[in-house]
Amino acid sequence: MTKDYDYLLKVLLVGDSDVGKHEILSGLEDASSESPFCSGNAYKTTTILLEGKRVKLQLWDTSGQGRFCTIIRSYSRGAQGIILVYDITNKWSFDGIDRWLKEVEEHAPGIPKVLVGNRLHLAFKRQVAAKQAELYASRNNMSCFEISPLCDFNIRESSISTRAMLSDNR
Repeated sequence: MTKDYDYLLKVLLVGDSDVGKHEILSGLEDASSESPFCSGNAYKTTTILLEGKRVKLQLWDTSGQGRFCTIIRSYSRGAQGIILVYDITNKWSFDGIDRWLKEVEEHAPGIPKVLVGNRLHLAFKRQVAAKQAELYASRNNMSCFEISPLCDFNIRESSISTRAMLSDNR
């Protein structure tokens, strides 16, 4: 049986509960759902074209609850990228990124990361300034994007950045 891809890249979506990680997964075009484990975890796969190669991108959604920090430990093994997600309308979720980043650095040091502010369609309720997120990302050597899966805004741009980040890490 032949593979239908040249590379497999595993990426974790990390962040507090209710920041929209599931929305991001749901917004993926042509992605297939797979959930081989307990309800706290799920992943979707999609095939993308990167530098002429077919790449099977596996995006893992962690629940974001504190008790799932052990999931970060186990699922970060073999991951090539981490997407740290916060909700731009919830300052607490942005403040929580420090905790998630510490957890990721402890259990998956050196894995490339991208900071993503979700729910841009609710910008009128913004609690986290874009500049604040950009500065945080810059200090931590990450790219930073604000997205809205509901409006399909910046999804392509953040995907390209994530793909480039992962390409550098192959």
